[in-house]
Amino acid sequence: MNGDSKEISSISSPHESSRPALSSLADAEAVRAAAHRARKKKGLVIVNTGNGKGKTTAALGVMTRAWGRKMRVGVLQFLKNANARFGEIKAGEQMGIDWISTGDGWTWTSQNMAETEAKARHGWQIAQDRIVNGNYDLLILDEFTYPLHYGWLDTARVIDWLKANKPPMLHLIITGRYAPQALIDYADLVTEMQAIKHPLSEQGIRAQAGIEY
Repeated sequence: MNGDSKEISSISSPHESSRPALSSLADAEAVRAAAHRARKKKGLVIVNTGNGKGKTTAALGVMTRAWGRKMRVGVLQFLKNANARFGEIKAGEQMGIDWISTGDGWTWTSQNMAETEAKARHGWQIAQDRIVNGNYDLLILDEFTYPLHYGWLDTARVIDWLKANKPPMLHLIITGRYAPQALIDYADLVTEMQAIKHPLSEQGIRAQAGIEY
């Protein structure tokens, strides 16, 4: 049985109540067959949100896949410190990924929220340039939901700008908790990470190099 049809028939989400469910495997196969015939492609807006771990990790998985397909990839991180040397940053350097970190750390550890907000606004200006310059097939805006959630950027204006300026075939991945409903509505693919178990809360195990950073 094809893995795609399994995925289509088993998807569930708190946001799906307004959409008709696929009632059977046959329905799922019909959707897949119609998509195959149409051969439609577009640059997707993908949102990884929720309180569980794995939002950035999932985006980096797509980054690796795209890089393996010789796609032009960029990463822009909105909160992580510009001097951070996490494992994924080191890997990105070796892969030749265009990687920019614009933040000064996490919002809950910031010593100057005005500066944190200003850095996020500056990061959006950089992102706008990267989005329109035509140099990327995939661009990841890591932690971009936070400037939207905290009101540092106006969500409606950001979405209107994306609608008007994002190249049709540019894939855009946005990660972070608290994705605004308007962003969820605009996106093509939304995944909500749910916390089930965590080694820190369950066993007192801190983040480990190569696994969490």
